[in-house]
Amino acid sequence: MSHLEKAEKASVDARSPQEAFGSHPSGLRPLGNPGPLGLYGFASTTLILSFYNVSVNGITHPNAVVGMALFVGGLAQFVAGMWEFACANSFGATAFTMYGGFWMSFATLYLPGSGIAAAYTDAAEFDHAVGIYLMTWFIVTFLLFVASLRRNIGLIALFFFLTLTFMMLGISKFVVSASEACGKAGGALGIITAFIAFYVGTAQLLVPSESYFRLPLGDIPKRLD
Repeated sequence: MSHLEKAEKASVDARSPQEAFGSHPSGLRPLGNPGPLGLYGFASTTLILSFYNVSVNGITHPNAVVGMALFVGGLAQFVAGMWEFACANSFGATAFTMYGGFWMSFATLYLPGSGIAAAYTDAAEFDHAVGIYLMTWFIVTFLLFVASLRRNIGLIALFFFLTLTFMMLGISKFVVSASEACGKAGGALGIITAFIAFYVGTAQLLVPSESYFRLPLGDIPKRLD
């Protein structure tokens, strides 16, 4: 091997894996947008549970959503949140990671092996415990709604309806006289929320270079300072 060939080999070996194999002009591989994955995972799981909450076809027990909540609403969203951190999107990372954790923790409540529900001998006590759980998520969602106000109309609508969803579901666990009505109202609001999430996820998925059309999200002018 000549001195020139040795020098060229040493130059290649000295590069990082990203520089050696990246196709991006900067030498780094570009990251895909994890937003559609997180939004689809959230929307599909929310839609199924919300159908149960409004008692579609007489269904009143949410246990069939457990698998969906663990792996689609939970794991898929959690992974999307981790990749949002890599994309320097703190809002998306926080929202997806938090709701991924929500779905996994919610599913755990209804796993027989967890023993959580079985630990409550009084059904009313269990309802109140779940009510506190849901109202905590109402607070989290309201704060994310506030944080979304300068992003786009699609996200604002998503977090607005999700805030109302958690509020109504939380109330349904505390107020016995309004339990059924508030539970079904929360389910109806959840269905609206799910379809908004599907829309926002699809709008992010339809990129100009690969799609015949775009879906508007209602962009809001950013602050200049």
